[in-house]
Amino acid sequence: MTQKHRTLFTWDDLQFFLAVARTGQLSTAARQLRSSHATVARRIDRLEFVLKVKLFERNPRGYVLTSVGQRFIETAERMETETERLQADISSGLTTLRGVVRLSAPEGFANFFFTERLTEFVADHPNISLELVTIQQIMSLSRKEADVAVALDPSKAGPYVSEKIGDYSLHVYGARSYLADSAPILRRDDLLDHPFIGYIEDMIFAPGLDYLGDVHHGLRAKFQSSSIFAQLTATRNGLGLSVLPHFIASKYPELSIVLPDQVSLRRSYWLVCHRDLRDVPRIRSVSGFIVKAYQANTPHFIRNA
Repeated sequence: MTQKHRTLFTWDDLQFFLAVARTGQLSTAARQLRSSHATVARRIDRLEFVLKVKLFERNPRGYVLTSVGQRFIETAERMETETERLQADISSGLTTLRGVVRLSAPEGFANFFFTERLTEFVADHPNISLELVTIQQIMSLSRKEADVAVALDPSKAGPYVSEKIGDYSLHVYGARSYLADSAPILRRDDLLDHPFIGYIEDMIFAPGLDYLGDVHHGLRAKFQSSSIFAQLTATRNGLGLSVLPHFIASKYPELSIVLPDQVSLRRSYWLVCHRDLRDVPRIRSVSGFIVKAYQANTPHFIRNA
């Protein structure tokens, strides 16, 4: 008589499932897991066989969760969170702070503030692998395109928690060379006589980036770009005026504030995270580092703070 053994899936199987669900690509998941493309595919096939359900639709663009897969990911993520909490209870210190964290942040915050402090972050968290996404769109936390996001607004719906990082001020800037050769600007209406640089209107992904209407209702950008770096470069080269965050523009002495006593905007940065990930040690460490870094540099964000 032969004894039948029931095959069960393991926590390792769920890690492979979560990696593919979050990236949609076997190759990307394999790099994160330090495994091979073939191994990831085999583990996904094995999990589907054991569960007797189809978790992914395979297509030329990658792996897409089925409706069953969408429901299953919620269970897998709860198990992941509880596993990491258990590890945190058992261990202490830096040994608990390991793994990959994908951070989504606006281009300006990422390139002109956060990356300048990466050396400090790596020194404090040597076992955390950080992935920084700066594409100009709102990343989907629900599909795990990012673990935590720096956003311009708090989350208003869904299972997310928001924590305010802090405010930053914006002003109209122009190159000193441009201003010296152009018509004087004494009041807001004078701004209409100058070319402006700004975001592409139909690609503004957050209401907080729609600056020009707050400066003067009649302003329209002559040169438009989805990149704050491109706007900054155009302004420095004398193409016209633009609205720039103080913490970015203040780094360039060739730029001067226009109408400093009349035009000043205020925006905020927020940390947004899925509530199930909020207390995961590696996520909490990244979020805490960002908040502390801002607090230590508040005068750089707000003019005359």
